[in-house]
Amino acid sequence: MGPKSRRRRESRFAGTGTAAAWSFPAHSGGPRAPLTYAAVARPRRIVAGSRRFGKPIFRLQEARSWGDREKAVLLKYLRWHPADGVPRGDLTLDMPRRFWQITPTQAGRKATQKGVRTMSTDDSARPTDFIREMVAADVAAGRWGGKVVTRFPPEPNAYLHIGHAKAIWTSYGIARDFGGEFHLRFDDTNPLKEEQEYVDAIIEDVRWLGCDWGDHLYFASDYFEQMVEYAVELIRKGKAYVDDLSADAMRAHRGTLTGPGRESPYRNRSVEENLDLFERMRRGEFPDGSRVLRAKIDMASPNLNLRDPVMYRILHASHPHVGDRWCIYPTYDWAHGLEDSIEGVTHSLCSIEFENHRPLYDWFIDAINDGREQPIHHPQQIEFARYNLTHTVMSKRMLRELVEGGYVSGWDDPRLPTLLGLRRRGYTPEAIRDFSRHTGISKYPAVFDIALVEHFLRQHLNRTSPRVMGVLHPLRVVIDNYPDGRTEELDAVNNPEDPAAGTRRVPFSKVLYIEREDFMEDPPKKFYRLAPGREVRLRYAYFVTCTDVVKDAGGEVAELHCTYDPATRGGNAPDGRKVKATLHWASAEHALDAEVRLYDHLFTKEDPGDVPEGGDWKDNLNPDSLQVIEGCKVEPSLAGAEPGYRCQFERLGYFCVDPDSASGRLVFNRTVTLKDTWAKIQRRQDAGAKKEKRSMD
Repeated sequence: MGPKSRRRRESRFAGTGTAAAWSFPAHSGGPRAPLTYAAVARPRRIVAGSRRFGKPIFRLQEARSWGDREKAVLLKYLRWHPADGVPRGDLTLDMPRRFWQITPTQAGRKATQKGVRTMSTDDSARPTDFIREMVAADVAAGRWGGKVVTRFPPEPNAYLHIGHAKAIWTSYGIARDFGGEFHLRFDDTNPLKEEQEYVDAIIEDVRWLGCDWGDHLYFASDYFEQMVEYAVELIRKGKAYVDDLSADAMRAHRGTLTGPGRESPYRNRSVEENLDLFERMRRGEFPDGSRVLRAKIDMASPNLNLRDPVMYRILHASHPHVGDRWCIYPTYDWAHGLEDSIEGVTHSLCSIEFENHRPLYDWFIDAINDGREQPIHHPQQIEFARYNLTHTVMSKRMLRELVEGGYVSGWDDPRLPTLLGLRRRGYTPEAIRDFSRHTGISKYPAVFDIALVEHFLRQHLNRTSPRVMGVLHPLRVVIDNYPDGRTEELDAVNNPEDPAAGTRRVPFSKVLYIEREDFMEDPPKKFYRLAPGREVRLRYAYFVTCTDVVKDAGGEVAELHCTYDPATRGGNAPDGRKVKATLHWASAEHALDAEVRLYDHLFTKEDPGDVPEGGDWKDNLNPDSLQVIEGCKVEPSLAGAEPGYRCQFERLGYFCVDPDSASGRLVFNRTVTLKDTWAKIQRRQDAGAKKEKRSMD
């Protein structure tokens, strides 16, 4: 191999990354070879483009900056060898501490849909990232006595979504990895927007994700008294004052990004006057919005957060946790760092938008500690980037607009990225944790293809979901030579990925249902399913051959008549003949009726905000995001299935029992699809037909 060709297959970049184990699919059940990328402090070669590799299964992209712009640059395709699944060459990847995006290619989706594991989800592969490196350095240096305490501090004013899951699992995972404590604390400083409903839902969501906070469930409102005492300390030190400016006047005094602010005329009140006014604010003597307590910092600071920020505002409102005890409430900026300090949090992990707030949090604690004999605890704040997913939104405001505007059925609508909605749809916490773990931690915002989330979901469901047979669009089939009144119990495998799951008994009788799309009266080339005169296999049952087609008055196929070969019980012919299609089915006598809800992307565009000037992002809502199918038929083993029960409808996808189910009425939500080879062929044929038509025109 020459140096030029070698260089063409190499890519260099520096940075600290995220370690995780990757596995490429091994064909014919062969061993899998792991592909690991690990944190390093120097550039490392990446060789993944050798001609000996097969189709790429994932593409890795990185954002690089040109001036004030960022563009996604394709770094490398990850490939597998098509013959034996064993990677060739040096496949060590170093994920940079920058924005990056990884999405499956068409071949990767195909491998995933077939149930092949293309990424390892082994929890033993301990991740590393820039935050864990900082924590490890603190532990090694004995900072805070080697103790690690993290927290997740949600505001109880909305339901959590999958983006929060990343933050939760990052904080919890770091505490777990270092043998520390994890706290769940509600940042309930705004009684006008907070409700107990959200508190209960958040507790359920965090527990569902697999996080354990033990006895460390806290509320910021429990610290209100201590925060007021800290505020009084700052007033006594001349570092805080009561301001009478209106909100509009205060905004005008604040200045701009390019110009300094102006001091309030009330900024130089005496300590005694400020103490008196603040106490009267606390006693409720003033109306809402008439006065605030502000920190006295620097109205000319280039950081607008340091221009005398508000610490307390007057608000006569009942609080869901502490009732009517308070009529002044702390702002988020004042409370945030103090809550961490009071709880002894060592590493306060925040999203990147709070990076410019960190100097303010530090100033508050340093100001309190100034001259104090016993300084209060000073946590370290570390910021990391949020991420977004394609075809959905994760803004609280936008989600609330969808819910309150009736565009979705509620916060638990399975099309939403809320954890409540994902749980109802059938997502598993393991899949979300795997996605969060493998996408790593960065300082730069990332956009991930929703297909990557579905990849991890399929991985987990493939391993854990029992298989059943369900028919969404039933077509009646009569087996003419099958004895009248006879019923057989056939053995069916519950999960081929898990031998311990065993088998179940499925009833078989003279009249069955198959999928309407599994029959074509005049089949085109490469359609191998049932057709007149054609023999196919019924899953776990027999070979059958279509002998007659019955149509209704409108000319639609209403019923098929078939014959079966008794010698093929179990699905194999003693004479060795083969069939090219295996169909799922349901016994008409024993099948249960069901409603099935098929979900698709909530938005037609990858970026819902991609609208022309003056357009509305809701114009990109997908009108076909929900399809409800009545009159479906499922096998009787599903009788009594409880809401939340997950299974795979063979050949159709993964489904979950919906809470709307009732006695005698099963409702299933499609969680995620399987592959559809015929649909792909049909699309190609349709595209070819259109191309031919254009050429003829």
